[in-house]
Amino acid sequence: MNQNSENKILSTPNSQFLIPNSILLLYTLQIADNALIIGHRISEWCGHGPILEQDIAATNIALDHLGQARSLYQYAAEQFNALPAEDKMKMFSSTTLQAKLTANENIDEDDLAYLRDGWDFHNVLLVEQNNKDWAYTVVRSFFYDAFNFFFYSALLNSADTTFAAIAEKSLKEVTYHLRWSSEWMIRLGDGTEESHQRMQDAVDYLWSYTGEMTTANETDKTAFASGIGADLAAIKTAWKEKVSAVINESSLAMPKDAWMQHGGKDGSHTEHLGYILAEMQFMQRAYPNMEW
Repeated sequence: MNQNSENKILSTPNSQFLIPNSILLLYTLQIADNALIIGHRISEWCGHGPILEQDIAATNIALDHLGQARSLYQYAAEQFNALPAEDKMKMFSSTTLQAKLTANENIDEDDLAYLRDGWDFHNVLLVEQNNKDWAYTVVRSFFYDAFNFFFYSALLNSADTTFAAIAEKSLKEVTYHLRWSSEWMIRLGDGTEESHQRMQDAVDYLWSYTGEMTTANETDKTAFASGIGADLAAIKTAWKEKVSAVINESSLAMPKDAWMQHGGKDGSHTEHLGYILAEMQFMQRAYPNMEW
């Protein structure tokens, strides 16, 4: 097999994998969008944390997520700029990005974060849910951190060396995130009557958004079959065991499996994402090409 403009060959010691560049790009964006959106959500606590120590902790966690997002968007921009011109025009609906492409300009990580429209984002619905209160923030983070830990652990073995390198660096941060959110789950779940109830309400509400993380869409399936992506079926088992253990230690009730929300990976989102993007993208859209 020879590498061409539409496919990328990834080599491992045992074999070679062929994956369409467009699928590789979508897979990268799924991971990057998750990191960006939850990083933005957690950053909303900056200056508003319940105590100074946790205000600082939440801010640092948000910065970790944003750092992961930047590395992934840089990689995604490289992939996008290598696509044939006709494929580039089909990838995003944003008129601002379309104008840049018409002018034969390359895009960078900032363009991917600040110039795409909501339906061009591929994050799971869980990460865009409102903070509401500290309990909802902790539970949302815990559900996502547990997934992220097993996800990046799996990506360490990716045939794509860039994914493997990002995973190795990110896993150190994600390990701390999971420890932080797990400790808060236990502290509040097994705390006062009010803290217990608030945590249970958050667990019950957010549970229906957790299934999407470990349900493979076509992009996930192709990435895994090609040797670059994670096995979401295996992650689902490990994730549920971890979540169940922490929920039990928190004296909370594990929700029963039921119908799960989905669609975020494929560009269908809740109304919350629009508000996030309106705030996050305002400066760049109001003052195009502005630089610090």
